[in-house]
Amino acid sequence: MALKSTIFKANLSVADIDHGYYADHALTLARHPSETDERMMVRLVALALNAWQLQAVCNGDGVLAFGAGLSDPNDPDLSLKDFTGHTRLWIEVGQPEDKPIAKACQKADQVMVYAFHHAAEVWWRGIENKLSRLDKLQVWRVPTEASQALTRLAQRSMQLQATVQEGNLSLSDSQTHIDIECVRWK
Repeated sequence: MALKSTIFKANLSVADIDHGYYADHALTLARHPSETDERMMVRLVALALNAWQLQAVCNGDGVLAFGAGLSDPNDPDLSLKDFTGHTRLWIEVGQPEDKPIAKACQKADQVMVYAFHHAAEVWWRGIENKLSRLDKLQVWRVPTEASQALTRLAQRSMQLQATVQEGNLSLSDSQTHIDIECVRWK
């Protein structure tokens, strides 16, 4: 019998000072049985860092949602779709292969990868030349210490505050505060 996903609920308050975006997001995260808390929380970080695009790209008339992720390799970890259903932003988390990233660049206006884990540098060195020609792609590195610290925030029910200022994210609950400074590789 197949294991079922574990459901997490998060109320995320985003204050993106850089983009003038302030909103609350009631989120449901389905964590695949093979997904770690670290990966799930990096998906949440990606949402917090890109929530402003709901207003800037879709004028508030779009949907920013988690995809099937590990359950369906053809579905993004996170996407922003406008009111017509067109994918404006496709986000992958981890160290994906080059061919799915290239396909995503054909399907969406913009593609982002948020790499994390201590093996991310090795992954990037091996794939950088294959991705350099993809104009729609941005690749970001979440520092290992920060991604590992995120697991302390992972609870079945979460109340989180995210503040984005000068490109950096501060994510906290009532007991834990984590500062994340992502580095852009591409």
